[in-house]
Amino acid sequence: MENSKEDRCLVIVNPNSGSRKGEKDWEPITKLLVQNGIVFDNIFTEHKNHAIKLSQEAVLNGYRKIIVVGGDGTMNEVINGVFLQDEIPTNEIRIGMIPVGTGNDWGRMYGISNNYEEAIQILKNDKSFIQDAGRITYKNHTLHTRYFVNMAGMGYDALVAQKTNTMKEKGKGGAFAYLINLFLGLIQYKFNHMMVAIDGEQKYNGKVFSISVGICKYNGGGMMQLPNAVPDNGEFDITLIKKASKFKVITNIKNLYDGSFVKIPEVEMFTGKKIEIVSRPKHSVFLEADGESLGHSPIEFAIIPKSVCLITNKTF
Repeated sequence: MENSKEDRCLVIVNPNSGSRKGEKDWEPITKLLVQNGIVFDNIFTEHKNHAIKLSQEAVLNGYRKIIVVGGDGTMNEVINGVFLQDEIPTNEIRIGMIPVGTGNDWGRMYGISNNYEEAIQILKNDKSFIQDAGRITYKNHTLHTRYFVNMAGMGYDALVAQKTNTMKEKGKGGAFAYLINLFLGLIQYKFNHMMVAIDGEQKYNGKVFSISVGICKYNGGGMMQLPNAVPDNGEFDITLIKKASKFKVITNIKNLYDGSFVKIPEVEMFTGKKIEIVSRPKHSVFLEADGESLGHSPIEFAIIPKSVCLITNKTF
């Protein structure tokens, strides 16, 4: 490859993102990158979690800028690859995004447009913002660790994500699929008993509908689950929805999009750096992070302050 890799960026393309928009739109995206003077190499993912390996190898091979052409799941994989290498501090690897996914909730936080020309203009401007990341420890037969940059959900949120991911695998994903599963999931959902401790202090012990833990505000294709989140303040935001009637859930779904659902009595909000969640029965609470279905309780979250360097025009 010509020139130093530190002067080039690696574009990691998920061809399956956005019902294969990643593949179909790669040619016009390539032309726009070239027209805007962005020097790059590119590689396509071939299977789930492939971007983890690709981004890890990219850093070890000298790249210091990675562009994601995909959705929130691809971004999550790239972040995990960056964190899995230990040669270069994670906040020295600059990460940008051209959204082609269906939810694009991380990009929504930063005003990164679904319009390719506008997204590439942000890359051309080349301004940086350093946000926090989260580390999750959870069970899936054995103990696992995963990193995330947007939001994790447990309880009902994880069920909806799992059902939506199953539809995606059959080529029927998208924000509309998520909305459908919000309703369908209510039929089979059973309330979980959870003990929640934040920074070493027990905050809740009882039946829970869902818990959201995150760094940014949106998930599920624009739902503002964490309306007060600030991505670089060194703390998680937590929204806990206690047991509520399913009718009340349905009538408040529209309020998820502007964050006003937090006003109902069943909602409690917290902030903290370390979160522990234990369920009863022991493994009954499932987990998703950045839309990816992972494993189950017991679950621990730890904040990693100012650890992800993003290419974005927006600051907070």
